[in-house]
Amino acid sequence: MQKFLDPLNKNNAPLNQIIKYLIAAILVIVPLYPKFPFIHIPGTYVSIRFEDFLLAITALFILIKVIPDIKKIFNDNIARAIMLFLLIGLVSLLTGIFLTQTVVANIGVLHFLRRVEYFIPFFAFLVFSFPKKNLPTQPGKNLSFYIKVLMLTVFVAFLYGVGQRYFYLPVIMTQNSESSKGMALRWTPGSQATSTFAGHYDLAAFMVLVLPILISLIFVVKDIKFKILLSIVSLSGYWLLINTASRISLVSYLIGVCVSLFLLKKYKAIFFVVITSLILTSFSPSLFARYKNLIDVYSQKIKNVKLINVNPYKFRVLAQEVTLPARTEVPAPIVKPKSVIEDRSTSIRLNIEWPRAIRAFSKNPLLGTGYSSIGLASDNDYLRLLAEIGLLGFLSFILILVRIILVFISAFPLTEKLSGIRLGFVAGIIGGVSGILINAVFIDVFEASKFAIIFWLLLGCAVGIVRNNNYEE
Repeated sequence: MQKFLDPLNKNNAPLNQIIKYLIAAILVIVPLYPKFPFIHIPGTYVSIRFEDFLLAITALFILIKVIPDIKKIFNDNIARAIMLFLLIGLVSLLTGIFLTQTVVANIGVLHFLRRVEYFIPFFAFLVFSFPKKNLPTQPGKNLSFYIKVLMLTVFVAFLYGVGQRYFYLPVIMTQNSESSKGMALRWTPGSQATSTFAGHYDLAAFMVLVLPILISLIFVVKDIKFKILLSIVSLSGYWLLINTASRISLVSYLIGVCVSLFLLKKYKAIFFVVITSLILTSFSPSLFARYKNLIDVYSQKIKNVKLINVNPYKFRVLAQEVTLPARTEVPAPIVKPKSVIEDRSTSIRLNIEWPRAIRAFSKNPLLGTGYSSIGLASDNDYLRLLAEIGLLGFLSFILILVRIILVFISAFPLTEKLSGIRLGFVAGIIGGVSGILINAVFIDVFEASKFAIIFWLLLGCAVGIVRNNNYEE
């Protein structure tokens, strides 16, 4: 085994190149390749797909690279937090299968393996960021390459989205049992854009993460041609975002891009980007209609609130007794039922999905009821964590985020410790993650495979850049 590993690990060059192009392949194939099932798992919408094999191959090469540095993995505080999170998830799964019996074994195991799979790209960059004497560190060395690949991915997704809307390209979704079999649908007027993603919320979350990166880079790169390309790709991505008609994603994007530009100290640019975004939003009738409906619903509910006057004083009324005439039967008037005033997506969350997650959490507060126990969606990732893996799993996930945030804080102020595309990328990813954490209040973003894999990939790249910069300093 060692004879096989030595040529690959010698100077790290061959293995680094292999992993570099595997990461690029993930960055292209995961978002752009539709969710065609390869092996269907009975009893669930989820199937084994082409991307799973790609990530398995990547994991194999990462394992080959990490064997000589295995102690560094166990000494790394972020890696330990991730392993703790997965360990608690595994224990929760076992209790769900054997103790509370709220999980079907094969489906629960598949969901757990998916969670493991999502972290593979992150570990690739985690291993890359281990400094070695007399050797160039990663991933900052290949950052420009990854950014160009990301730009290509966003633009192709835009072209496919336009093709779906105007040229009847197929729509592949996984939001119900039939369409998850790989059934090709067509876009219908009034529908949300999905492009190559499995649903419009997944696509919207992807844009919330990526757009702050692209927009931040516009304000830090000096090459005019590259600025123009970044602007075109950013506008393409924003067209996809507003055509998903996701209200919370638009708010998350605006907050995320403001955070990124604030970190870059581009205060005037914040005003320009926000105003431009709002103007462009007005060209999306479906998104405008959804906001209008939300405002109408809650304004009507406020109008229907009845004020009850309570008299704190008690009066004794004295009246003369009289004999009332005999009562005659009067037919009751026919009252038409009042129309229900509601916002459909909000009502589903408040009346069905969130109470279901809370009930699951109450059954086993420490470990939850296991992966897959609350169905396909809860539309609140924090409640989903509490329901499926309990308070221990929730806190371990927060621990991962806290340790990553501490890495980013070590690079503050960004404008003094980073420069060029590194500065733009790290500021952009911090803004994008800020938006995603808001998005997670209303959408299950960390369970959507197309989004989650790219999320941990880009986050791992940013962590690697900051760590390498700190090491060089």
